[in-house]
Amino acid sequence: MLEAVRTQARPYFDDAPPAHDWHHVRRVETLAETLLERHPQSASIDDRVVRLAVVLHDIGREREDRGEIDDHAIWGSKEAGRILEGVGADAETIEHVKHCVRSHRYSNEIDPETLEAKLLSDADNLDALGAVGIARVFAHGGALGTSLYDPDVPVADDDTSAGQTQYNHLHKKILDLPDRMYTDVGRAVAERRGRFVREYTEQFEGELSGER
Repeated sequence: MLEAVRTQARPYFDDAPPAHDWHHVRRVETLAETLLERHPQSASIDDRVVRLAVVLHDIGREREDRGEIDDHAIWGSKEAGRILEGVGADAETIEHVKHCVRSHRYSNEIDPETLEAKLLSDADNLDALGAVGIARVFAHGGALGTSLYDPDVPVADDDTSAGQTQYNHLHKKILDLPDRMYTDVGRAVAERRGRFVREYTEQFEGELSGER
């Protein structure tokens, strides 16, 4: 079933920009596998639900970026249900996967209620941290045409939730991600990746001031 769903999900990413392309999905798969292996309750986790949800979690992202839908997680949840029905998934699996997809998004304030949903959220957020996460921030900002950095908009004066510049986004969202992890195994990885991002911002600021 997973391969059938993967085949159907892949075309949704044909025109996706680098920050949310099919490679992002594959990285989240790898991270989810790591979290599944390390979780102390791994025997009680429905890993099939996690794997299906990972493949389907961003199928609506490109539509949202094009302005065709308001929330890719909500739309993606419904579309995931349709795909899963088409490959013969049972009703319980469909509902669990739909919840995972619906609740994975950072900003829609829908909390994951199952361990499977928490693992998807953690794996997705981990890909936004560390070296890969930094690269994604600048790739996404470049695609949107936002400024790399603006000395007239320091982080302290930026009252937006996501940050007006790519650099500010690191402070406004990315550095908060370790505190948003739902599992201990996810938090452990997030803390390491978060330290790297903080070191990067310190280097960035040092270079701006000419001190480094």
